[in-house]
Amino acid sequence: MDLKNENDAFKGKKYRWTILSLVFFATTINYLDRQVISLLKDDYLAPLFGWDETDYANIVIAFQVTYAMGMVGAGFIIDKIGTKLGYALSLTVWSIASIGHAFAGSTFGFMMARGVLGFSESGNFPAAIKTVAEWFPKKERALAAGIFNSGTNIGAILAPLTVPLIAGIWGWQYAFIITGLIGLVWLIFWWLFYESPQKHKKISKEEYDYIHSDDIDEIITEEKSEKIPWIKLLGYRQTWAFASLKFFSDPVWWFLLFWLPSFLNKQYGMTKLDLAFPIAVVYTMAMFGSIGGGWLSGYFIQCGWPLYKARRRALLLFAICALPMIVAQWLGTFNYWYAVIIIGLAASAHQAWSANIFTTVSDMFPKKAVASVVGIGGMIGAIGGVIIAKVAGLILDHYSVLGKIETGYYIMFIICALAYLVAWTVFSLLVPKMPKVTI
Repeated sequence: MDLKNENDAFKGKKYRWTILSLVFFATTINYLDRQVISLLKDDYLAPLFGWDETDYANIVIAFQVTYAMGMVGAGFIIDKIGTKLGYALSLTVWSIASIGHAFAGSTFGFMMARGVLGFSESGNFPAAIKTVAEWFPKKERALAAGIFNSGTNIGAILAPLTVPLIAGIWGWQYAFIITGLIGLVWLIFWWLFYESPQKHKKISKEEYDYIHSDDIDEIITEEKSEKIPWIKLLGYRQTWAFASLKFFSDPVWWFLLFWLPSFLNKQYGMTKLDLAFPIAVVYTMAMFGSIGGGWLSGYFIQCGWPLYKARRRALLLFAICALPMIVAQWLGTFNYWYAVIIIGLAASAHQAWSANIFTTVSDMFPKKAVASVVGIGGMIGAIGGVIIAKVAGLILDHYSVLGKIETGYYIMFIICALAYLVAWTVFSLLVPKMPKVTI
């Protein structure tokens, strides 16, 4: 009998990882759904609907703008109605929007579907970070964030392996329909397995106490407490500290996501077939960076470092790891794999960086405000993404006309390489010891 109780307690102590696996798969689906259109553009959609690059750019911008707008609203809604219902609502809408692409009959129709997808997909990260804040102690939150954030890389790897295959067998419409249906299947498992730790029947007292072991200063009655208007959160420097991290670093990820294939093609003459393996290498490295980066600051905390010191030192290390991007293009002239590996290192550093900056929100804010602050920062980061897209387009078009496109990419890589140090400096000036907000 005692042995059975011990086994039950052991199983209960691990239940937070089951919850994390659900968040990981949701994030994978999030990136899988957003990648479909880019993989179908050249071979199916552009010829069928007569798109030029401006038409496609407008569709991309529709996603980015609504994603930025949705971030604030999504965070506020998730904090107000709770993680379980908020995450389910977000994923339901974005899955339906993804399926809706299959029924778009014009460029405007795709812009509408893309806009709804961007607005609803914005709920993923506020909900995911809030889940981590609810289910993990501070010393494990960066690792947990790194694990679920690695789903972005898995989605980016899975998309080119599956979407063209589905489109080739059943038609381009089914690429949208099948990937959208995957999200609806996820909802079944989310509804069956998720509940807050306070209400969950499968969590042991041992695990519950462990989750809150380094957060005893916060009253565990979040679901009953007063919700915080997001406009009030703008008055805290901690909000702007997180937003600055997102504003300067998110554009780097957007640039790599949208321009890496074009860079490899124009700089080194790679064809579509040539691109698949190098891109998979970059995102695989990024996946390991996400998990390893999340582990590192947790390790520093276990070594006895103060929380603020562990987070800031980890972020500084990742910022330094992005600096070699400055020479990636030059080294690639000797062998393009040098450029691929350096860009992979930068992508890895970015994901490690992301795993840690997400946890700074739950470090500095009570759980009832986490999703809202993540939403505000996500909106600012998405605005940075729109700016980098415009800047990259202007710079690359200018140097392309001059016949020196490589100079344009060199300038962009300098901007990307330095962005993290700028972000780290601003963050350190605003919240040098990351004080906890009292609301």
